[in-house]
Amino acid sequence: MRIDVLTLFPEMIEQALSHSIPARAQKKAKVRITAHQLRQFAIDRHGTVDEAPYGGGPGMVMRVDVAHGALEEVDHNHQAYRVMLSPDGDQLDHVMVEALKERPHLVLLCGRYEGFDKRIEKYIDQKISIGPYVLSGGELPALVIVDAVSRLIPGVLGNLASLEEETFADGRIEYPQYTRPETYRGMRVPAVLMSGNHAEVAKWRSQMKRRTS
Repeated sequence: MRIDVLTLFPEMIEQALSHSIPARAQKKAKVRITAHQLRQFAIDRHGTVDEAPYGGGPGMVMRVDVAHGALEEVDHNHQAYRVMLSPDGDQLDHVMVEALKERPHLVLLCGRYEGFDKRIEKYIDQKISIGPYVLSGGELPALVIVDAVSRLIPGVLGNLASLEEETFADGRIEYPQYTRPETYRGMRVPAVLMSGNHAEVAKWRSQMKRRTS
């Protein structure tokens, strides 16, 4: 799988993805992730990527020509699935992550300031949000998508059973987990988990799962 991230802060992406599961996915060559500096696609020598909005108002708007140029550079054959991170996009969930995992090439477009010129939406496939709130830019949502997608790629995680039982995998919240010590400040591990009865443990875990909706 290939993922290209278009951003004004590629160092944010590169640093975060050098750890944990995304780093493992890249080391195993299961996914190739590249962060691209949007300024390199500016149309002037000053690296201008934003302008004041037509009609007035606060803040700056990212230029459509710069964003489109970046998209065309990393996806000149128009084969990638293009995602723009935006607070008004479709809210990310497990079903969406599963669908994104099936795409051989993702391009993630990260906004800043007051967002992108509306016209860029003609050149993207989907807008995605990670929640009903505003962040400083699209880099953190892009990292959430990369992390969530990477862990689902076959061969990235060592324990397939762990992946199958994770929260949201079957539309339910995962059962509670416990480990040593058996007792902590009067709080004890449920007796069934100490019983050694695998059938009863499985039954308890199934009962403790709850639906997400």
